[in-house]
Amino acid sequence: MGNISIPLYLLIIIIVAAILISALIASLITRSLYKKSVEKKIGNAEDKAREILDEALKTAEAKKREGLLEVKEESIRAKNELDKEIKDRRAEAQRFERRVQQKEESVEKKLDALEKREQSLTAKEEDLAKKKEVISKLNEQRLQELERISGLTSEQAKDYLLKIVEDDVKHETAVLIKEMENKAKEEADKKAKEYVVGAIQKCAADHVSEASISVVQLPGDEMKGRIIGREGRNIKTLETMTGVELIIDDTPEAVVLSGFDPIRREVARIALERLIVDGRIHPARIEESVEKARKEVENVMKEEGENACLDVGVHGIHPELVRLLGKMKFRSSYGQNALKHSVEVAQLSGLLAAELGLDVRLAKRAGLLHDIGKAVDHEMEGSHVQLGAELCRKYKESATVINAVESHHGDVEATSLISCIVQAADAISAARPGARRETLETYTTRLKQLEDIANNYKGVEKSFAIQAGREIRVMVVPEQITDDDMVLLARDISKQIEDELEYPGQIKVSVIRESRVVDYAK
Repeated sequence: MGNISIPLYLLIIIIVAAILISALIASLITRSLYKKSVEKKIGNAEDKAREILDEALKTAEAKKREGLLEVKEESIRAKNELDKEIKDRRAEAQRFERRVQQKEESVEKKLDALEKREQSLTAKEEDLAKKKEVISKLNEQRLQELERISGLTSEQAKDYLLKIVEDDVKHETAVLIKEMENKAKEEADKKAKEYVVGAIQKCAADHVSEASISVVQLPGDEMKGRIIGREGRNIKTLETMTGVELIIDDTPEAVVLSGFDPIRREVARIALERLIVDGRIHPARIEESVEKARKEVENVMKEEGENACLDVGVHGIHPELVRLLGKMKFRSSYGQNALKHSVEVAQLSGLLAAELGLDVRLAKRAGLLHDIGKAVDHEMEGSHVQLGAELCRKYKESATVINAVESHHGDVEATSLISCIVQAADAISAARPGARRETLETYTTRLKQLEDIANNYKGVEKSFAIQAGREIRVMVVPEQITDDDMVLLARDISKQIEDELEYPGQIKVSVIRESRVVDYAK
């Protein structure tokens, strides 16, 4: 046969088929190799997982064993503690039982002793009863024998003897009492007159009736206009700050200060005199001068109290009582200066105590402090006797001084001779001719009541009775009282004054509400 000729397309088909077959074979081989590799990796991973799981199981088992051991140890420890606590409580209970048992034994012993003692006492009582019965029989026999001898019963004899003795004693007692009374009266009258006259002669005291005005001299009449100020603001400020009325009339070179309170008048007088000397008169300067004057009056009161103690010779009084004594310089009782009256009573008490041989210093101390309550009776509730006793108790005065203060008007019974001496000295000082004047005391009391009525209302800052009680000026707190409230307040005060006070003419009620704002430039 000749050469076989294969067509080209067939050759191409064969080549393509060979390539496909080769690719398929290669793919199968690759897949087989990949599968083996994957199976190998999976086998390694499973082995590792088994190893990790085995390790985890071992670790968990170890942890479990450790946990069980800890629980066992904790339970053993708790059991030991519980056993210890039970043991301690059991020991405590045993000790308590022993104490109770000991106490029971002690109580039983005491009961046995008491029973024995009771039996002994019962036996003694029975023995005493038998003895009393024997004594009673003997007494009856003795009385019967005496009655037989005297021919009288025991009651008749007893009454007869008592009657004879009673008559004799009554007669002798009456004669003796009569003689002693006559002798005591003669001696008492004589001695009392001697003591009182001697004390009065030795104690010389000036008596000047207090007035309700003070006069301030001016360098010239042109000063009156400066005191009044523009639209009267200066005089209004001074009156508001001091509560004293300034009377500026035709009196040449003089201004009259009118007010029932001497302390206010003194503050106003000092402040006005300073303003006149300074020459600068305006509301701010007036306020400053008034404050300085108040401090000066406080110092004056302290000095006056100390001087009174030195004059009388009394030492060791509490500083506050000394200040209150100085305050009494500006107080009066029925026109009599309270401090001068107290000093005079102290001197009289000392002289009377010396005559009677008593403690002179204690008598002077009691006399000096007997009216100390008058320094505060216009500020506090209660009589000057009650307030004075409370002050003396507060500042540790002796019981004798307190009783003298309480009893000098007879409110409390005197418990010592010094209290009686203070009573007598107080009466002597008050009874001097011209020492007291009823009208001034009545007047000042009425003005004080007038101010008290206004001060009792809510929102009232302060009030001043001026123009001899014909006007009451009431300063109110602007934050608490409105303009409408002022009308009602003035009406209420007027109504209460009409109901509670007796006064001549009419009283003007002026309610003042002032707002002020102050700031400082820095």
